[in-house]
Amino acid sequence: MTPRNMTLEIALAEATERYVAANPASAARHEEACRSLPGGNTRSVLFYDPFPLSMAEGEGARLRDLDGHEYRDFLGEYTAGLYGHSEPRILDEVRQALDSGIVLGAPNRYEVELAELVCARFPSVDRVRFCNSGTEANLMAIGLARAVTGRAKVLVFEGAYHGGVLFFKEGASGPVNVPYEFVFAPYNDAGAALAVVERHAEELAAILVEPMMGSGGCIEGDPEFLGALREAADRHGVVLIFDEVMTSRLGPGGRQGELEVLPDLTSLGKYIGGGLTFGAFGGRADLVDRFDPRRPDALPHAGTFNNNVLTMSAGVVGLRDIFTPEEAVRLNARGDELRRRLQAAADERGVPFQATGCGSIIGLHWQAEPIRRPADTGATPTAARSLSHLELIRRGFYFARRGFISLSLPLETDDYDDFVAAFADFLDEHRPVLSG
Repeated sequence: MTPRNMTLEIALAEATERYVAANPASAARHEEACRSLPGGNTRSVLFYDPFPLSMAEGEGARLRDLDGHEYRDFLGEYTAGLYGHSEPRILDEVRQALDSGIVLGAPNRYEVELAELVCARFPSVDRVRFCNSGTEANLMAIGLARAVTGRAKVLVFEGAYHGGVLFFKEGASGPVNVPYEFVFAPYNDAGAALAVVERHAEELAAILVEPMMGSGGCIEGDPEFLGALREAADRHGVVLIFDEVMTSRLGPGGRQGELEVLPDLTSLGKYIGGGLTFGAFGGRADLVDRFDPRRPDALPHAGTFNNNVLTMSAGVVGLRDIFTPEEAVRLNARGDELRRRLQAAADERGVPFQATGCGSIIGLHWQAEPIRRPADTGATPTAARSLSHLELIRRGFYFARRGFISLSLPLETDDYDDFVAAFADFLDEHRPVLSG
């Protein structure tokens, strides 16, 4: 047990020492990487102190690092790894696609079927265009909204993340963001959001919102809040965009299908490409058909790898054969049960904690204060996030430093049970410092 006079900071320092001692190969790899990559990485979210683990291989829902440690993967590549690391049906399909040529520079035999699967799956999507990432999908959706409305401004929500050049803090745009005219409102506050819409209605092209904030802390959007946005968009001729890059896995028809609030445009990404690089945006036919090159007023949409055969082939087998609507229901029910069990473990021990999110996406927060928007998560001590992360890694479970979890299909009942047991063991060891 942790001594009663130990502080959270001391517990973290000791956990960090254990981590450094256990992972010399990852430490050496990080030091080497820093000579050619700023901070030793080329994707900021993968860095955490004192250095990130470097993975050597993955199979199913298992990862193995350079030091030979094995982990159950509860990160799921930030929702992109829905199928795990070695789904045989996807691997077989990709190998067959490789045998037919990598880049064909023409329409191919896979993209139509994937487009039909996407349109059939998501209720707001009449037409779809493919691209290469969720960031790109959101950029194209915004660009389309600005073009069809002839307006410039975009309403976003404080603390939202919509891609590498579309992230937002409290009333401010990120330093490397695209230079669009953004206006801001707090998430889950219908009154405040509607006031912003009314104030900028004549200049507002789009409202961009996640129906559940992913990177912002796994925060569900209230149905009333999202419904109010839908009504305001209709009233003022504003294009409502749902960023479902993460949340499209939260039901057979995405989060929009569960809420029965339909946007004008939907952006997609992550797992829909079968675990390969993927993005898409789609929606009402009258909007997306502006990209039809047969039209005299056609909008341009370029992208060398938009329809690359590897992603298209993997996406088809994934949506058609593996992540069926029935599997979506099953996986998300398992996520809801895991969230309940984690919350119960903390409640039983009197540890301030909240497991947020819905379905197969979960956020871990070490606080009792209510969480309705990203700013609310600031009540969780940074040291508590770091300690829980390092200590669950020590127990053989991998997820994000910020407490982000996304579940994958290969996870089995024993994996869930073992994770709950490891979480409870962590609570028992560190309850005094977590309870303040």
